[in-house]
Amino acid sequence: MEDLVAGARSRSRDGETDDEGAADGRRKKRSLWKELPILLGVALLLALFIKTFLVQAFSIPSDSMQNTLQRGDRVLVDKLTPWFGSKPQRGEVVVFHDPGGWLPEKAEEPNAVQRVLGFVGLMPSADEKNLIKRVIAVGGDTVECSGNGPVKVNGKVMDEPFVHPGNTPCGDRPFGPVKVPKDKLWVMGDHRQNSSDSRYHQDLPGSGTIDEDQVISRAVVIAWPVNRWAPLPVSR
Repeated sequence: MEDLVAGARSRSRDGETDDEGAADGRRKKRSLWKELPILLGVALLLALFIKTFLVQAFSIPSDSMQNTLQRGDRVLVDKLTPWFGSKPQRGEVVVFHDPGGWLPEKAEEPNAVQRVLGFVGLMPSADEKNLIKRVIAVGGDTVECSGNGPVKVNGKVMDEPFVHPGNTPCGDRPFGPVKVPKDKLWVMGDHRQNSSDSRYHQDLPGSGTIDEDQVISRAVVIAWPVNRWAPLPVSR
C-alpha cells in the first residue's frame, strides 16, 4: 500500500514537472515572437547605418566598364571617406547619380520590397538612377583626345592600361580640348566604344561634365561574384 502511495506521489511530482516544462516552453515561444520584431528592427537600423556611413552595394547593369567590371558584378562603394572631405580624384571608379538625360526612363517601377531593401542597403537600390564611370579629369583640368588618342590631361598623355582591349583611347568620339569647370568632373567608361559618357553628353547642361555633388563615392572592391573578388585601385 505504501508502495502504491509512493508511486502516486512520484507520478504527481512527474506530472507537475511536465506541466511546468510545457509552460516554460510556451513562455519561451511567446518571448521569441516578442523579441523577433526588435531583432529585425535592430538589423535594419544596422544595415541602414552601414549603407549611410560605411559601404553601399551597387550592381553593374552594362558593359561600359569592361574589362575592369563585368555586367552583373556587385561593387562596394566607400561611404566613409567623403564624410571627412574626400573628393573624387583622377583615375578613381565612381558611382554617381544621373545628371539628367544620361539614362533612359525605367520601364518597370520597383516593388515595395525592392524599395525597402534598397533603402536600407540590403540590395542595390532599385529606384535610383545611377551610373559608374572612371574619373578622367577634375575641375580646372583641360582634357582632350584627338584621332585615335591618346587622352591628354593638361597636355600630359594619360597612361590607361584599363582601356578595353581593341578599343582606342577616344573610342569613336574624339573630343576637346575641354576645360573642366570648378567642382565638375569629366568621366569615361573603360570600354570606350561601348560607353555613353561625358563625350556623348556635351550638348546637355554641364557640357558633358558632372557635379562633384552628384558622386555617391568611389567603388573600392568587387564583392560579387566571389570568384571575381578584387580591389579597384586608382589608376592615375
